[in-house]
Amino acid sequence: MKINTSELEAVAVKASQYPPEDLPEIAFAGRSNVGKSSLLNLITGRKALARVSGSPGKTRTINFYRCNDRFRIVDLPGYGYAKISRSESEKWGAMMEAYLEGRENLIKVVQLVDIRHKPSEQDVQMYEYLKYFELDGIVVATKADKIGSNERAKALRMIEDTLGMSEDDIVIPISSLKRSGDDELLDTIEFLLEQWDEFHK
Repeated sequence: MKINTSELEAVAVKASQYPPEDLPEIAFAGRSNVGKSSLLNLITGRKALARVSGSPGKTRTINFYRCNDRFRIVDLPGYGYAKISRSESEKWGAMMEAYLEGRENLIKVVQLVDIRHKPSEQDVQMYEYLKYFELDGIVVATKADKIGSNERAKALRMIEDTLGMSEDDIVIPISSLKRSGDDELLDTIEFLLEQWDEFHK
């Protein structure tokens, strides 16, 4: 699949600001500074669709991007940034929970982790949370260009083991810098959309 058109449709902090539930949605979640904005720009072919920030923790809203007039990519706030206050962190958590638990047209959450590091406790908590709501199963290992090809298989195994992924779950190594791995992610999204279409005929 290729994303030919993409535009910011809504910026929300509460459900009343969400767009209608008329299109399937694929959400993206990950720790602050994991490379989420770069990944979204890569898969949409837009240089600045999602703003890449030099300082982590800047995304404080849920951003809805309409793609190909067929589905939405939903950019969730980054989690785990130490320099924000606890009350601010709890506010983000509640905002994400309201979306993840109540959105009928959300079909999957793609979780991002940094391929160079063992997933954090918050990464594990997020994956378990997604598993509870049956939104898990796809993990993107970002910054794949930062490690050698010999280390890659070991790093991917560590991610699978730490998150407690099943045999049916997939980890996709992606480098936004080298522009690699995005085709597999887009093919996976295409498959999810086809399943959605089939179910909603």
